[in-house]
Amino acid sequence: MRNRHAMKWLIVLALVVLIAAAQSADWIKLGTKTVRHSVDRDVILVGPKEGPFNAVKLKVRKAGLHIIDMKIHFMNGDVMDVEIRKFIPRDGETRVIDLPGKKRKIEKVVFWYKTPKKKAKAARIRLWARQ
Repeated sequence: MRNRHAMKWLIVLALVVLIAAAQSADWIKLGTKTVRHSVDRDVILVGPKEGPFNAVKLKVRKAGLHIIDMKIHFMNGDVMDVEIRKFIPRDGETRVIDLPGKKRKIEKVVFWYKTPKKKAKAARIRLWARQ
């Protein structure tokens, strides 16, 4: 009886691990920028070799950061303006931003941000995309 109960928990645990691995496997890190100034903008170049993608998100590491706006430039010349206007705490991330239409190839992503303090620790922004 005890072995059967343990076996059920092992199966459940294995399923949870497989589902988590499958979900994280879809996301690809496209680039990283270190943020040092109080108010600034940065660009992460992606290019035609990457993609196509159907969603993006930003992850913030090392320090919190107020992300104001983001523009996604696609290879076909279209531009998607995404208002974030949210403080992302250290080790936090933005919502998942679905890309319009069919899977899209990204040329670059431009984002505007503001650090919470003038002498704040440098944050690191990572751009992730889902295929």
